[in-house]
Amino acid sequence: MALGYTILPHTTDAYIEATGATFGEALEQAAAALFDTLCDVIAISPHLTEEIEVKGSDDVNLLFSWLETLLLKFELEGKVYSKFHVNRIIVSNEEMIATAKISGEPYEKQKHSAKVEVKAVTYHKMEVIHDFSSTTVRFILDL
Repeated sequence: MALGYTILPHTTDAYIEATGATFGEALEQAAAALFDTLCDVIAISPHLTEEIEVKGSDDVNLLFSWLETLLLKFELEGKVYSKFHVNRIIVSNEEMIATAKISGEPYEKQKHSAKVEVKAVTYHKMEVIHDFSSTTVRFILDL
């Protein structure tokens, strides 16, 4: 299976499938797909690097929290990102915690060529599929 992300058929929203060799890499690809939906990611210079931590009760909830955190950074802080590196995912009996470095810059409408508005990340059809050689995540962005 190829690594990266693709847009799956959906009538009104963005239905995305992202694949990585690990769950962490699949999360990185999902983040890239989110920002590619919002704007021209090629125009994003990774000048600012931040560390973030997201928590979830399971892998699907962690995927949701990851995407929602990134979308909120765009909406509330006015930042766009083009590089993502999940450092580690810690699994305990009660929760999963992912720590990551993300790099980007403040959003500029002219420079980053706004594409479509993403209203929300949804749980509808969200899934995480672990295979022996890769992990695939699927999710819908409400446009």
